[in-house]
Amino acid sequence: MTLNAANSFDELDEPSEAEQTTTNQEENLTSDFLVTDDLDELLEILPDDLCEQLKQHPKRQKLVEIVLDLGRLPEARFPGETEYLATTPVSRAELDHCIERVGLFSGDNRAGIERTLHRISAMRNRGGEVIGLTCRVGRAIFGTISMIRDLVETGRSILMLGRPGVGKTTALREIARVLADDLGKRVVIIDTSNEIAGDGDIPHPAIGRARRMQVARPELQHQVMIEAVENHMPEVIVIDEIGTELEALAARTIAERGVQLVGTAHGNRIENLIKNPTLSDLVGGIQSVTLGDDEARRRGSQKSVLERKAPPTFDIAVEMLEQKKWVIHEDVSETVDSLLRGRQPNPQVRAVDEKGKTVITHEFPDAPHPPNRPSSTSTAALQSNSRSRNGGWRTSGQMTPLSSYRRNDLGTEAASQAFFDRQPDLSEISARGRAFNRPSELQQFDQLLNDSLNFTPQFDEVGVTRGANGEDLPLHVYPYAVSRHQLDQVIRALNLPVTLTKDIDDADAVLALRSHLKNHSKLRHLAQNRQVPIHAVKSNSVPQIIRALQRMLHMDVAGEDEPINISLFSRNGDDNEIEALEEARLAVEQIVIPKGQPVELLPRSPQVRKMQHELVEHYRLKSSSFGEEPNRRLRIYPA
Repeated sequence: MTLNAANSFDELDEPSEAEQTTTNQEENLTSDFLVTDDLDELLEILPDDLCEQLKQHPKRQKLVEIVLDLGRLPEARFPGETEYLATTPVSRAELDHCIERVGLFSGDNRAGIERTLHRISAMRNRGGEVIGLTCRVGRAIFGTISMIRDLVETGRSILMLGRPGVGKTTALREIARVLADDLGKRVVIIDTSNEIAGDGDIPHPAIGRARRMQVARPELQHQVMIEAVENHMPEVIVIDEIGTELEALAARTIAERGVQLVGTAHGNRIENLIKNPTLSDLVGGIQSVTLGDDEARRRGSQKSVLERKAPPTFDIAVEMLEQKKWVIHEDVSETVDSLLRGRQPNPQVRAVDEKGKTVITHEFPDAPHPPNRPSSTSTAALQSNSRSRNGGWRTSGQMTPLSSYRRNDLGTEAASQAFFDRQPDLSEISARGRAFNRPSELQQFDQLLNDSLNFTPQFDEVGVTRGANGEDLPLHVYPYAVSRHQLDQVIRALNLPVTLTKDIDDADAVLALRSHLKNHSKLRHLAQNRQVPIHAVKSNSVPQIIRALQRMLHMDVAGEDEPINISLFSRNGDDNEIEALEEARLAVEQIVIPKGQPVELLPRSPQVRKMQHELVEHYRLKSSSFGEEPNRRLRIYPA
């Protein structure tokens, strides 16, 4: 047995007696890895010439596996490279020589060497004869879980993900030892292939005081998992390679009995499990649900969506991208929900630097962290935690409360909405000839929505434009029942400082379709609780959207005469559409407005006429279509 305390994951030296006596004493897991390697016992099963060659090989300490295929040259595989060990192909006698020196091959064609961690896997022909061997080196690396030891100690269930060979089983073995020896828990390992605790009846010392249950046949693993819980009263169950639906269901049963689970599954990222129907239950399972009309509009999604079916079996997921770089999902349910809703989660990334210290970052450092969501009973906490990014109109300190007589006169909800929308006061409204006379809530709400905001832009000392309440741009807008495609088109074409968001918690303002807004009190209450103003549009047309965004950004200045970007009204941007829109623009600007005369345009297709209608609406003029297809055309009327 070779022991070595080293800073490198791979480097090994000949042991000293002092090192051997401190096998189970890890004083500094953060900086040092203690590696147990029984490589000589694996080399002894090989033919004599190959054994001697590998014992003298300068890279033997980094050996990953040895491949012996009948009729092919023997190979030694190292990280990133492969070397041939001989110039003559492997013979049947050499394969038989190796098979005689290992244990029995189980149903999954795996065997081992007693009291070692090495694994010998067989390839067979149709007749069942062994025609190839993969001799994989097994190493116990003490301290390899130092990056996630704090998570292991929480008692929550952990799932390790990663490609084959990245070190999942090695980490699993070390987690079992830490839980049993350092934390004093009752740990039972379900060792289907004898890969965690080695071959033979006596488990390898690398698992510490943890107990090991062997499995007679791989297809019985789920039964042994349940048997371990029912018969041996464990606090922790450790499972390697959960790969079938029955094993996933058994894992869920164990987790629901209050036992901590630590397991592995093949798959680079958590997205792989979501797409895998066999293993998706490990992260809660996926089901298709049909949303109601209001919820679909609120989310801005289709009515049929995918959602998580149940709580995840594992609370924490660890994606082992590399041996010293792991991605941590501390809340699997939140990660899965985000992925199913089309959002990108921002998990932790933990890595070991050159000094052996654990460095914690985030996968997307520039992404905003999700806002804290305090309880509805804590108004102060809601106001202080409503926005995680800097700036924003709610942090500008420019808001003033409404007086009590206004709240009583307008009604509680309408007054609150007036407070959020920053409407003119009652004297200004009366001067315009608008009398309230205590209208109903819906009438009052509609009247408040009709009032335009006409504030002048604010500038700080260096000339940076800010919103009406001092917020930093870009403005984050939550669209409700408004076409996101047209919103994106307008924002890109006019280069507006606006960002669309799917989460009302991240919004500075709500842009909603008026017909849907009147009867949707839930949205109004959400906006009120989060102190987000609501802006309404009459229709999903481009002119309405342009005016609404300009009103939000205080760009809708009366008398300002800017050239029209007709590409905004084009769907495909082809020459036919641009020509028709240019025809309508010239008719409006050169005849209808200056001369006050109606104009008839050339016949166009229904789709193109719709674009022309929207362009005319932008000038606040009226138009209609008349005639029969294919000669149906647009007529524009003066104001």
